[in-house]
Amino acid sequence: MSELRTKAEHTEAIRQDRRVAVVINTRSRRGRRHYFEVIEQLHNLGYEPLAEIGVYNPKRLRDLLDTALATGPDLLIVGGGDGTLSSAVRHVAHRDVALGVLPLGTTNNFARSLGLPLDLAGAIRVFDTGKVADIDLGMADDRPFANLASFGVSVEVAGKVKPWLKRVLGRPAYPLTALTVLPGHTPFRAFITVDGQRHELLTHQLNIANGRFHGGWQVARDISIDDGLLVAYQLGSGKKLRLLVETLARATTGRWRSLAGGPFVIGREMLLETDPPMAADVDGEVRLRTPIRLRVVPNGVRVMVPAGFEDR
Repeated sequence: MSELRTKAEHTEAIRQDRRVAVVINTRSRRGRRHYFEVIEQLHNLGYEPLAEIGVYNPKRLRDLLDTALATGPDLLIVGGGDGTLSSAVRHVAHRDVALGVLPLGTTNNFARSLGLPLDLAGAIRVFDTGKVADIDLGMADDRPFANLASFGVSVEVAGKVKPWLKRVLGRPAYPLTALTVLPGHTPFRAFITVDGQRHELLTHQLNIANGRFHGGWQVARDISIDDGLLVAYQLGSGKKLRLLVETLARATTGRWRSLAGGPFVIGREMLLETDPPMAADVDGEVRLRTPIRLRVVPNGVRVMVPAGFEDR
C-alpha cells in the first residue's frame, strides 16, 4: 500500500497539476459513441491526458488499466458500465490515485451511489469542481467489489440478457429478461450470520450491497457507499409471483424502505451460506460460490465526487 496524501492535498494536486489518464470501454453502452467527445471535453477544460486509451477487447481491460496507471496520474478517469468501473476500483484500491467516473453503462449503479451527474458533460465537470473522497470497498472472500454481490435469478439474468436489448431499452432489459428466467427458477434457502446471529430466509433473489443502487434504483433511502456497512436484502420470497410483483413495483415507483424499517440484514461482516450452494455475481462477474464471507473495508478507495458528497 502506498503512502496516501490527505484528500485535500490530493484534490489540489488534481486541480493544479492536471495529471490524468483516461480509459474508456468502447464496448459499453455509450462508450464507443462518446469516446472522442470525452477526450475533446477534457482538452477543453485544460487537461492533456498522460494516456488516452480505448478498450475494444474487454479481455485487455486490466492490462490497459495497468498501462494507464503506469503513467503516474493523480486521477484515473474511467468510462464504462458497472463491470468496467468495478475492475477500475480493484486497480486503485488503497493507492494514492483517485478514480474519476464516467457513467457510460446501462444502469450506472456506481455513479449513482457517488451522486454523480449521469450526463457526460456534468460528470466531466466534477473533475474540475469536485473533491477527492474515500469510500467503502466491499470484499467477497478475497475479491474486492464496489457495488453488489447477488445470488439467484439475477445471476441467470446477467448471463442471458442480450447486449442489443440493453442498448435499445437500457435498464428495463433486465426485468424483461427476468420474466423469461423466473418460470424455471427454483427458490433457495439462505443463511446469513452477522455478529453471531443467524438469519434464515427462502427466496429466489438475494442481494448484498455496498453501494446505494441496484438495477438503477435505490436500495434504501438511508443507505450509503461510505457508511462502513453491507446491507443484505431479498426481493420477494420463495413465491415467484411475489418476486415479480415486488420487483416491478420497485422498478416503476422507486419506493424503497428505510434501513430502520425494511427487511434488511446489516453488518460490517457477513457469512453467507445457501442450500443448495450457489454461484455469486460480484459486480457483474460470476466467479465465486457459496459459502462466502463478505466484509467491508472502510475508506478503501479514493474517488472524485461532487463537492456536496457527504464524505464520512
